[in-house]
Amino acid sequence: MHSDNWLFWWVTTFWFSKKVSRFMIYGLVGFGVGLVVGSFLNVCIYRLPAGKSIVFPGSACPACGAALGVQDLVPVLSFIWLRGRCRRCGKPISIQYPLVELMTGIMFAVIAAAYGLTTGSLIVAVFACLLTVAAWTDLNTGLIPDRVTLPGLGAGLALSLISPDLTLPGAVAGALISGGVVYLIAVLSRGGMGGGDVKLMAMIGAFLGWRSGLLTLFLGALIGSVVGVTRIALGMQKRREPMPFGPYLALGAVVTIFIGETLLRFLGWT
Repeated sequence: MHSDNWLFWWVTTFWFSKKVSRFMIYGLVGFGVGLVVGSFLNVCIYRLPAGKSIVFPGSACPACGAALGVQDLVPVLSFIWLRGRCRRCGKPISIQYPLVELMTGIMFAVIAAAYGLTTGSLIVAVFACLLTVAAWTDLNTGLIPDRVTLPGLGAGLALSLISPDLTLPGAVAGALISGGVVYLIAVLSRGGMGGGDVKLMAMIGAFLGWRSGLLTLFLGALIGSVVGVTRIALGMQKRREPMPFGPYLALGAVVTIFIGETLLRFLGWT
C-alpha cells in the first residue's frame, strides 16, 4: 500500500475511533447520571400527586413506612438484590421503580451521546424528566398535577432564553398554540380530554415550539389510537373506558425530540 494511503487510513481510523470513544463515554456517563436522576423522579411520581414534599422526609417503604438505607437506594441493583421486596416487611416493591430508573438512564445516555455536553443537552434532559413524571403520574392516578406542568411551562419559557434552537417568542407561541388546540379539543369533545392534558401540551409547546408541539399532538393521538384499538381488540379495555392520554403525549414528544425535524420535512410542515 502506498504511504499516502497508509496515512489516510491511519488518520481516518484514529478520527473514527476517537468519535466512537467519545460517543460511548458520553453515553455511559449519561446512563449513570440518568439512573440516579430516575431514582429521584420516582419520588416525584409518588409524592407530587399526594401534595407531599419531595425533599422531606427521606425515602421509605410505601407499605410499612420503614426508612430506606443507602443499600436499598442503589438504582435498579437494589431492586434485583432484594428480589423486588422490602427488606423489612417483605411486601412487593412496584416494578415502576426500576423501570423509571432504567428508562431515565437510557434517555440520558441517548441525549448525552446525541447532544454532547452542551446547553441543548441540559434543556432536553430537563424536558425528558418533566415528561417522565407527567406520564407516570397520569398512568398511576389518571391526573397530571399542576405541580409538574406549571413549573415545567415556566422552565420551558425560561430555558428558551439560552436555547440554541428556540427563542422566547417561539416558546410563547408554542405554549399558546399547542395548549390552545388541545383546549379546543377538550371543549368540543366535552370531557374527552382534561385540563391536565391542556397544560401538558402548553409545557411541551414551550420546549418545542408550535410546529413540533402540533407534531407531538399528532404522534400522541396516533400512538394512543393504535394502543387503544389493540387493547379493545384483546379485551383489555372497554370501548368507552377512559384512557390516560399523557403518556402518549410524552412519548410523542420524545419521538419529536430526536426525529421531529425529519418528520416535519416529510409531512411538509416546515
